[in-house]
Amino acid sequence: MRRLFFIPLSILIVLACKNRTEVVENTGEETYELNAEKWPNKQVVNSLAMDVLKDWDEFQSFETSFEALYRVENKDDLGLTIDDLIEKQKELAASTYPEVFDIPQIKSRQKVFLTYLHKIKGDLHYRLNPDESIIQMFEAYNAFRNQFNVTMNNTLDTNLILE
Repeated sequence: MRRLFFIPLSILIVLACKNRTEVVENTGEETYELNAEKWPNKQVVNSLAMDVLKDWDEFQSFETSFEALYRVENKDDLGLTIDDLIEKQKELAASTYPEVFDIPQIKSRQKVFLTYLHKIKGDLHYRLNPDESIIQMFEAYNAFRNQFNVTMNNTLDTNLILE
């Protein structure tokens, strides 16, 4: 009787302890190709605004860092570029604005742009697809650049209205 109990028990143990290995391919870091061709182009700044902006060194440094976005190829490059843009944006915010651009409309659009930079950084940190955040960031950036045009084209004297 013991023999009849011991033989099925030993077969069950052998089958249960059988080494079942499933091959799971894990490449470690997830790579993601970014397609910069579907990103919006930069808003064109008119010549009046460009004459003022060319003397603003912090803005020129910021623009150079922004151009690097169009050359990123994967999430790692994007993360480094976003970190650099955040630093350049902080320098830009702390700098002395040209008198004509030292207005709340410019500064608020700059803060919105910074918000979307942080949103992209969060997407990369949590390994989410950053495509939607990148498009929103470009829209905020174009609104920021367009505000330079609006400011320079505005010929209305606000002092006359307020008096």
